[in-house]
Amino acid sequence: MVFPSFTFLSLMFAILFRVLEFKSVLDAEEIDLKLLRKLAFSVGCPHEESVRSKCWKILLNYLPLKRQDWKKHLQEQRATYRQFIDEMIVQPGAKHDFSEREDVTFEDHPLNPNPDSEWSQFFKDNEMLIQIDKDCRRLCPDLAFFQSATPHPCVDVIKNERRLNSLRKRVEQSTLRSQIISKNRLGITTADFKRPKKSAYDDFVVLPEGEEAHWEVAERILFVYAKLNPGQGYVQGMNEILGPIYYTMASDADDDTQENAEADSFWCFTNLMSEIRDNFIKHLDESECGIGSLMRRFMSTVQDKDMALYLKLIEQDVKPQFFAFRWLTLMLSQEFQLPDVQRLWDTLFADGDRFKFLLYVCCSMLILVREDLLTNDFSANMKLLQNYPITDITRILSKAVEVSGRL
Repeated sequence: MVFPSFTFLSLMFAILFRVLEFKSVLDAEEIDLKLLRKLAFSVGCPHEESVRSKCWKILLNYLPLKRQDWKKHLQEQRATYRQFIDEMIVQPGAKHDFSEREDVTFEDHPLNPNPDSEWSQFFKDNEMLIQIDKDCRRLCPDLAFFQSATPHPCVDVIKNERRLNSLRKRVEQSTLRSQIISKNRLGITTADFKRPKKSAYDDFVVLPEGEEAHWEVAERILFVYAKLNPGQGYVQGMNEILGPIYYTMASDADDDTQENAEADSFWCFTNLMSEIRDNFIKHLDESECGIGSLMRRFMSTVQDKDMALYLKLIEQDVKPQFFAFRWLTLMLSQEFQLPDVQRLWDTLFADGDRFKFLLYVCCSMLILVREDLLTNDFSANMKLLQNYPITDITRILSKAVEVSGRL
């Protein structure tokens, strides 16, 4: 008989203790938010017993602090999201029954030049949808999860596929593809109707009718969000913010959490975007609340914590736009493997200063490779920062805590 090693038993005991520690907070009649933030920030949220999914819902202000309010709140929010799907993922004209009309002159039709036409908006939405579709197909390409079928497809959408109401059908039937849409010098949208050359985009296989891949669920969430926020719409990179949230909900062991992962992820994503959305609005880049200001704060943090390193970056003209733009905008979701991103986000979501700690994390990433940065030339430093070499997220977080003075 082979007995478990002492190290293995110690690890399992530590995990069990951590789960029990979180559950004692989550099972209380009213959540102690301060204590929950302290736990999540310092040790990270375990995924066992649905702890992480519950913690993220609370830390992202989706679940109320009183447990007795959870059931009603979830029912209302999930029902509202289903209503959004009914209202927004419907082809204009499909909701009208023209079969009993004797006249052939419809109030609205695909060639209607009126900018208020439902069909005009439909075609504009299709251009946005094509970009969302392209981005979601390549979500976390190193994981098979997003390409696999969800056990809980949207029944209403699957049921209406033959009426072209699903986003999948809209993409398949759309003549305009992302590779052939362009704008001329006058700013007028033009299109080449010849089929473009085969690209990597064509290699993703769509599941059979009646099934949905997880990336299709993410696509629907982003489309609904964009429709509800027309002033912002969809911006590339939002898919990378949604990905870890949806994965956390959809891979949870609890059946109810899995079944409602789409709606819950939508609301958590919406709440998170309400706090970081200015980073995705181009005309705010140089404003006090835009990404330009955030990068300046980042460089100021580097200057304060390591002057020699700061001066080296200035000397070589290694601008934060070259590397920190992606780090800050996407909350480092592209720099680490998904499990490490989840651990990092446990801490970031628990940050009472709402993502100020992200600046210290990014600063610590520089400090941990400072010897290389101080000796490398410009090209080597750019390659290093755009392909960050350290993968130990625990080491990075420990350094960030030290740099921030939260010891």
